[in-house]
Amino acid sequence: MKSQRTITKLKRIEGQVRGITKMLEEDRYCIDILHQMQAVKAALARAESDILKDHAAHCVDDTIASGNADEQREKVSELIDLFDKLKR
Repeated sequence: MKSQRTITKLKRIEGQVRGITKMLEEDRYCIDILHQMQAVKAALARAESDILKDHAAHCVDDTIASGNADEQREKVSELIDLFDKLKR
């Protein structure tokens, strides 16, 4: 289940990235560009968090409720892999 709110956030981020491209094309001040890039990274982190919360609330919860031990191990393994990647 994908949240419309998260989709809206991602579309806003897409617009911000286009704005950064335009700033570069217009040879805008580097610090202003870097501030916008930081804003995009922060917005992506928030969207990522929303998706992870949604995954835990639906996919993981459904798997736990199913009682299927193989599926449960798979979901736990996916989360461990994700957290390992986040540490890099």
